[in-house]
Amino acid sequence: MGVRTWIEGWPVYRQLTGDDPLGRGAAAESQRSRALTARTSTADSVARSVCPYCAVGCGQRVYVKDRQVVQIEGDPDSPISRGRLCPKGSASKSLVTSDRRQQRVLHRRPYATDWEELDLETAMDMIADRMVAAREATWEDADDDGNPLNRTLGFASLGGATLDNEENYLIKKLFTAMGALQIENQARI
Repeated sequence: MGVRTWIEGWPVYRQLTGDDPLGRGAAAESQRSRALTARTSTADSVARSVCPYCAVGCGQRVYVKDRQVVQIEGDPDSPISRGRLCPKGSASKSLVTSDRRQQRVLHRRPYATDWEELDLETAMDMIADRMVAAREATWEDADDDGNPLNRTLGFASLGGATLDNEENYLIKKLFTAMGALQIENQARI
């Protein structure tokens, strides 16, 4: 390769002498970058979603190929984020596709050093039993002066920002009916 050929292939030279003075198009391309295709262009389908990280509710487009998530980008049709995502939202693909993501229920018994795998029904029964036991052990009918309390301080609820209004409503009703006072949502914290 001659010096002249090398200089003409140099991106700065192409930027200064070509039709791309800002270097955002053809001037910045290399042979390798010209051969690349976007993961979004090969996707079989696109699903709309909401970012799971905070209360803002930025819109996302989830690109799927062969039943696997291949890319997650901001949704330009979202009136909230207009196609933009913060660094956490931009990296949310790894939340779904990471090989370190837990896909089964693990439980470590008191004083145990190892985790054991449980089926979902057993885990849900354990949670329900513990909530009922905590409610029974900490229930307060009245204070020292006889004023009615009808509450428990034995458990609390912390909801997630990606829950919709209906889900948050049902969670609030459930925990209020169980006598809990500490009911909060991560969206407000």
